[in-house]
Amino acid sequence: ITCRDWSSDVCSSDLLVSGGAGSIGSELCRQLCKLGPKKIITYDIDENNSYSLCLELHRKYPSQDFQTVIGSVRDADKLSDVFAHCRPDVVFHAAAHKHVPLMENDPEEAVKNNIFGTFNLCNAALEHGTSNFILISTDKAVNPTNVMGASKRMCEYIIKGMNDRVRNSAGAYSTVFSAVRFGNVLGSNGSVIPLFKQQLAEGGPITITDKRMTRYFMTIPEAAMLVIESGSMACGGEIYILDMGVPVSIDEMARNMIRLAGYIPDVDIKIEYIGLRPGEKLYEELSMDYEDLEKTAEPKINVAKDDFMTYCKLEHRLDILGKALRGKTDIRAALKEVVPTYNTDNI
Repeated sequence: ITCRDWSSDVCSSDLLVSGGAGSIGSELCRQLCKLGPKKIITYDIDENNSYSLCLELHRKYPSQDFQTVIGSVRDADKLSDVFAHCRPDVVFHAAAHKHVPLMENDPEEAVKNNIFGTFNLCNAALEHGTSNFILISTDKAVNPTNVMGASKRMCEYIIKGMNDRVRNSAGAYSTVFSAVRFGNVLGSNGSVIPLFKQQLAEGGPITITDKRMTRYFMTIPEAAMLVIESGSMACGGEIYILDMGVPVSIDEMARNMIRLAGYIPDVDIKIEYIGLRPGEKLYEELSMDYEDLEKTAEPKINVAKDDFMTYCKLEHRLDILGKALRGKTDIRAALKEVVPTYNTDNI
C-alpha cells in the first residue's frame, strides 16, 4: 500500500463526515469547506444539529455542494445504501457515544454504537472503494478504566484489523485506514468549560470531581485541522497522536474562570469537590508505555508504533462482543477479554 496525499486534490473529492453534527464533526465540515471539496456529506442521527449545520454551511459557503443524511452508524443497510449512492472518497468517522458516566450505566450502547457502528462504517467504506478512512479516537482509549474508553480502544483495533484485511486482499481492497487520538477539546459538547460557564452564570457553586484532576485540552479548530492533516499522511494502520502540550489542572482552570468573571474563588463563587464519577480517572494519557512514538513532518503530530491486529483476531473479538450483546455473557467481562488494557482498578 502506498501513501496517498489526498490533501492536494481534495477539491475533486467527495467527503463523508459521520457524527457531522457534533462538536468535532461540525468543525471538520467547516474546515473542509475551506478546502473546496467536490461534495461534503454529513451522516448523523441528530436531526436538529444537522439542520442547523446545514443552514450555517449553506450561508457561509453558498457554492459548496453539501448533503445532509440522517442515519445511525448502527444501521449497516442504510450505510451501504448511502455509500453506494454517494461514493465518498474520504471518510472522517467522528460519530460516537462519548459521555463516560452514561456509558457506565448502559455499556451495551457503547458496544453497539461505538464498536459495531465503527465496524459497519469501515465495511461500507471498504466495499464501496473509499480511498481513506480516518477514525477520531480519544486519550480515554489509553489504559481505559471505563466502558467508553474501552470501546474506543476496540475501535482502534478495528482500524488495524481492517488494514490487515486490505493488505491480504491481493489488491481487491485499497482503503487506507488510520486513527487520530487526542484529548479534550475546549468548548465541545459535554466538556467542563460550558458546564463551568453555566454554573458561573447561576452564581455557583462550580463542581469539580477531584482537586487533583488534570486533562489535556486543545481548541476545536486546531484539533480538526490536525485530524485532516493526519489523514493525509496515512499509509494504513497508523494511530496518530496529537501533541496536546502539558495537562491542565481542572481546579486551576475553574479558579481562573471565576477570576476572569470578576469574582473571588471560594468567596463569591464556591467550589465543591464531588468525587470521581463511575469510570473516571484523575488524569489521562495520550499513549501507552509500549507505544514508541515517532515524529512526523508536522511538529504537533506523532505516530505510535502500536501492536499488530490481524483481521482474523479482530473477527474473534467482535464475536465475543456479539455474544455479550445477545445476553450470553457480561458486557464488561467481554470488553476486558477483547481489550487487555481495560482495567477498572486503574482509577
